[in-house]
Amino acid sequence: MARRNTELGLLLLVVVVVAVAYVLASLGLDSRLPANVLPFLGAMLALLVSTNLITRWLAPQADPTFVPLAAALNGLGYVVIARINPDLAALQALWTLLGVGVLTVVLAVVRHSRDLSTYRWTIGLLGLVLIALPFTPLGTSVGGARIWVNFGPVTFQPGEFAKVALAIFFAGYLVEKRELLSLGSWGVGRLRIPDPKHLGPVLVAWGVSLLVMMYQTDLGSSLLFFALFIVMLWVATQRVSYLVVGSGLFALGSVVAWSMFGHVQRRVRVWLDPWADVSGEGYQIAQSIFAMADGGLAGTGLGLSGTVSIPVAETDFIFAVFAQELGLVGGTAILIAFLLLVGAGLRTAVWADNPFDKLLATGLSALLGVQAFIIIAGVTRVLPLTGITLPFVSYGGSSLLGSWLLVALLVRISDGNNRRAAERSATATNTATTTTATTTGRSTA
Repeated sequence: MARRNTELGLLLLVVVVVAVAYVLASLGLDSRLPANVLPFLGAMLALLVSTNLITRWLAPQADPTFVPLAAALNGLGYVVIARINPDLAALQALWTLLGVGVLTVVLAVVRHSRDLSTYRWTIGLLGLVLIALPFTPLGTSVGGARIWVNFGPVTFQPGEFAKVALAIFFAGYLVEKRELLSLGSWGVGRLRIPDPKHLGPVLVAWGVSLLVMMYQTDLGSSLLFFALFIVMLWVATQRVSYLVVGSGLFALGSVVAWSMFGHVQRRVRVWLDPWADVSGEGYQIAQSIFAMADGGLAGTGLGLSGTVSIPVAETDFIFAVFAQELGLVGGTAILIAFLLLVGAGLRTAVWADNPFDKLLATGLSALLGVQAFIIIAGVTRVLPLTGITLPFVSYGGSSLLGSWLLVALLVRISDGNNRRAAERSATATNTATTTTATTTGRSTA
């Protein structure tokens, strides 16, 4: 139980950090302590302690850093959202509670992560259905992207769950065909690729997802799916040629998307020169740059954002708010938290003794890292801005539930790895003890 005790200690530290941030944000906003600080502290403490009890029961050998890092990002995101738009605070708190519920359900239902490989075709089909769902009468457009689905009063982004489903499908199929895929049967010169019939199902799933996303004008998700596909294919086959071909396909797809969609042209134009129309198309990214510059090294202070206002800051530009109010130090802390979370996922992949677990953990870690990189790079003008969210931090139920689903699967894989390692160690110890006892008995005789 040493891992769970470490996790509990980290969670208690998260409670302290988030509670202090909540108080400071309230003081910066209206110069007085929030009236609900004690209920907030009590609710957060109860939720995180309950999360520790859940992992003690369902995943006692899991890596102790997954849940605390996710909780820290989730908690700090909530503090900023509650400060920016108090009307959304209750909803984000509800989504956080449901996110922990997703963690519980996944750990209770998926007792062995490798069992998911058995249902890879069903899960892959489900992922494609989720991607295509916005094209049905239930779909609706928000901000020019048709990625939302309405079920009565509930609106969600099915793509947030589709990415996890496709990661499971890719892992299951690539493990099954990895030997055939690693053997190039035809190509040009030294560049060899496998027989298309072996790569076909994966290419179909990848191609359909990208085509649908392009027509939804959600190119951030398209880039995310593309990166998932290339990374998992490269890890499964260990062939650099896939990275070369993938980079070429990405470049070609970018040019095609730019020529076909005015939405993409506008994003690229704003990326290259936001100052050309600073009061129009470039207003949001310009305000983001002003805000981060205003933050400097140490920030303006939580709740002290000054006169710089960023439209829709609680979703696409929440990182800019952190960089403004907590400065370069706070922005770097968010980056470090993501790096630690992705690093824990990749460590889980390295230690996995099952090919499916290894590839799935790699894919899930890549999803988390690439998604965080895409949106942060967009806010800081390293890449054109896309409409995806910052995992755990941005406002949104779909994003938060999808992120907790992803972490739940990593927790399950980690628990299985460590449990089997402990069993092997115990077996080896018993064998060594028996051998020693037998040898001693013979010597005495």
